[in-house]
Amino acid sequence: MAKLYFRYGAMGSSKSANALMVKYNYEERNQKVLLVKPSLDTRDGEKVVKSRCGLSSACEYFEYLDEIDPRQYDCVIVDEAQFLTKAQVERLVEIVDDLNVPVVAYGLRADFQGNLFEGSQWLLAWADTIEEVKTICWCGKKATYNARFDENGRITKTGEQIVLGANDQYVGLCRKHWKEGNLGPDRKKN
Repeated sequence: MAKLYFRYGAMGSSKSANALMVKYNYEERNQKVLLVKPSLDTRDGEKVVKSRCGLSSACEYFEYLDEIDPRQYDCVIVDEAQFLTKAQVERLVEIVDDLNVPVVAYGLRADFQGNLFEGSQWLLAWADTIEEVKTICWCGKKATYNARFDENGRITKTGEQIVLGANDQYVGLCRKHWKEGNLGPDRKKN
């Protein structure tokens, strides 16, 4: 029986690398995989999922999912799932429940202010299996928060929820250091 999986983690926890490895594992066993991401994620180019460690693969945009028959695939993998809408997460539920195709969604749980993203909120509510992809803060504790910082190395907690960026603008921190605005000894503090 197919399931909806939500695998979440803070920035830098290798979510995209994990998604690409799962895709590879399916394909290595001659299984067909549909890799999708929201079209607003153009950081690494159009229709490509790329990890910080250098893995990459072509993908489709989630917005075109209705033009694709998911029954042709053994698995659907979604990267950057936090950017999905409630209706898009409902579509994933339909793929699992009505078409019996497993879906593995990867994304952030919360934004730089500690608020849930819309897609993450509904994935947390409706996923059959929820798993954390762990990473660590500079202090060695588990990183659970996503800190956005400016060009001066200061944490900011105001602004638009979605600002695309990677290591140049975001870092995963433990709750204590996120609350303090402490990026660590090698960076400036708020």
